[in-house]
Amino acid sequence: MARTRVRFASLLALTAALTALVTGCGSGDGSTPKDGATTPRGGKPVVVVTTTWEGAFARAAGAEDVKVIVPQSVHHAPDYDPKPSDLAAVGKADFVLYAPFEPYAAKIKEAAGSKAKLVEVNLDNDADKVKAEVAELGALFGTQESAAKWAASFDAEYAKLSKDVQGSWPGGKSPAVVSQVFTAWSAKLAGATPVGTYGPEAVTPAQLAELSAKKPSLVLDNAHMSTGPVLPDSGARQIEIVNYPGADLDLLPVYRNAAAELKKAMGGS
Repeated sequence: MARTRVRFASLLALTAALTALVTGCGSGDGSTPKDGATTPRGGKPVVVVTTTWEGAFARAAGAEDVKVIVPQSVHHAPDYDPKPSDLAAVGKADFVLYAPFEPYAAKIKEAAGSKAKLVEVNLDNDADKVKAEVAELGALFGTQESAAKWAASFDAEYAKLSKDVQGSWPGGKSPAVVSQVFTAWSAKLAGATPVGTYGPEAVTPAQLAELSAKKPSLVLDNAHMSTGPVLPDSGARQIEIVNYPGADLDLLPVYRNAAAELKKAMGGS
């Protein structure tokens, strides 16, 4: 990921500290595929997640005891340097959820010498991908019923929001949009017409010319990885799309907020 700053020396020290903390807690087999339910202690999974994004997926899948490592105040999560107390939480978990683009994920995985199962999560707010991920996590946690109920409520809310945004199309016509690679889901929510993507690196002069020539009316930038104005002087209106849920680990407000920004940008109230 562009501009990631990782302090490997401190991470190695933290890894050693955690290894000492979890010694005697049992043995794990490292990363585990989401291919079957594991019965946690007491029947309820204890889940540690790197960010609120994984946390929201876990909560949607039915997990109730969820510990988030990266504080919400950290705008660019991959820049966070985990503390010993953060990593120590891994030793008390049944599952640890992380994303492959997080530079500290490999160290967390290496440090998880306890019984915790490491689960790689596909962080993408595309509606179909979210439901698939939540269903897999529900099967892994043994909370399939809760995951299914959440999916039903999500479908209803998503359909409502999508209809509302599409009702704001300028002149009743689907707008042409350029999206950052991690915000394409919001274009889909809006029923917009995708004409190009960019990122996660800054747009090059060649990309600028190519994307501007497609005359998009909107640029859907990633609020967590913004590189500033993407298509200056193109006439396209740029809006910031937020991917990460809040401290309440509720994924639905992410879609509500995106819908509100899209509707506003299209001239709706």
